[in-house]
Amino acid sequence: MRIISGKLKSRRLSAPKNLPVRPTTDMAKESLFNILNNTYYFDAISVIDLFAGTGNISYEFASRGTKTIYAIDAHFGCIKFINSTAKALDLDINTYKSDVYKFLEKTNLTSDVVFADPPYDFEEDQFLKIVDLVFERGILNEDGVLIVEHSKHTDLSKHAKHSYDKRYGGNVFSFFENPAKEDEEE
Repeated sequence: MRIISGKLKSRRLSAPKNLPVRPTTDMAKESLFNILNNTYYFDAISVIDLFAGTGNISYEFASRGTKTIYAIDAHFGCIKFINSTAKALDLDINTYKSDVYKFLEKTNLTSDVVFADPPYDFEEDQFLKIVDLVFERGILNEDGVLIVEHSKHTDLSKHAKHSYDKRYGGNVFSFFENPAKEDEEE
């Protein structure tokens, strides 16, 4: 995996082979960050990275200047790898070893961007439970976005907060938005 842009641009990272992960491809990640770059100042937002895996998305945000990043994963090896990589690269990434659903049900954190990359073999209701919990628990700040990565065989577009999808090969990013209050009243 490679960091696409920012202070660590072109830095290659190698995760241990024994981690149960499927990192977002460089092409899909670059496209995603091009979209986000048109909406956010990376140094002014907070990010929650659910199912963080290798930390691929967290490193990209950190390289671009995001100061408040929370990486959540249930696998101890993933959290250990993220911690060691963040330390080696001098990145401030807060990690939580937790089941994502339990984390969402209990956390008091809020964020501008929530990124979720659950296993592609999840059932549709498992994906939608993530979306519901983020909105029900008020985890997403006003004008924030939840991005769920999934395969092209999953359709999340029927959810009320769904805004649009972006497809890259077999990968799909579904965007769910939390508009500011005055936007909702119009």
